Amino acid sequence: MKLIRFGERGQEKPGVLLKDGSRVDASALGLDYDEAFFGGGGLAKLDSWLGKNSSAPRVALSVRLGSPTCRPSKIVCIGLNYRDHAAETKAEAPKEPVLFFKATTSLVGPNDDLVRPRNSTKVDWEVELAVVIGKKASYVSKEQALYHVAGYALHNDYSERAFQLERGGQWVKGKSADTFAPLGPFLATPDEVPNVGNLKMWLKVNGQTRQNSSTSNMIFDVATLVSYVSQFMTLLPGDVISTGTPAGVGLGMNPPVYLQAGDVVELGIEGLGESRQQVREYR
Repeated sequence: MKLIRFGERGQEKPGVLLKDGSRVDASALGLDYDEAFFGGGGLAKLDSWLGKNSSAPRVALSVRLGSPTCRPSKIVCIGLNYRDHAAETKAEAPKEPVLFFKATTSLVGPNDDLVRPRNSTKVDWEVELAVVIGKKASYVSKEQALYHVAGYALHNDYSERAFQLERGGQWVKGKSADTFAPLGPFLATPDEVPNVGNLKMWLKVNGQTRQNSSTSNMIFDVATLVSYVSQFMTLLPGDVISTGTPAGVGLGMNPPVYLQAGDVVELGIEGLGESRQQVREYR
């Protein structure tokens, strides 16, 4: 299945994207895509409901898409997880996954505007594969890790590099502004993504390709990451792990290039759809 949420900000309803591209309103199920949904067998309930309600109302393609999941308890990000990205930032490839957080308030819909935060100068892009947890995970083995995954989504891990690298402290400061985590357009369950370790991924800025890679270039794969993160914290249903970005970010260009108001960022991952954000100033 491909899960969507649609409607105005703060009023999103759950839905399903069908194979023919039509959108089904699944709000009659009475469950939104949150921790209780994923942890309480919601995917199976949704699948059963969908099979019995083929005539459920359709949602117009013009209706805004929100994040395909409700705000999770945490967004865990993996830094420097592509060898070419580590090289372009002049960092050594990590021997263990590098972990940091994004504030959950940064989560927005896939095509919402990207807002440059107040006093920002170095807003950067990062196409990433996001993993959504479906089952509570604590100290899980790599062999069991994928059983704890509800699905996958496209994510743009926006960064304000000056906040991240020049203001002291942890990276979270440069990662957490409002609108810095557009997720979606949909959450695809694992059966929809049979080869998550080899998905093409790309990102363009104003029509120019900046990132063009594959998840096969990750240093640490999805199973390793889910298992590793669970050694340090309990992952709850609905939590997001964003698995890192390949080379081609603005910071790695010579000279570095950052986003300005009016710029358009487009990105996609094979099997996980595409998204588009237009940049505007904070007001």
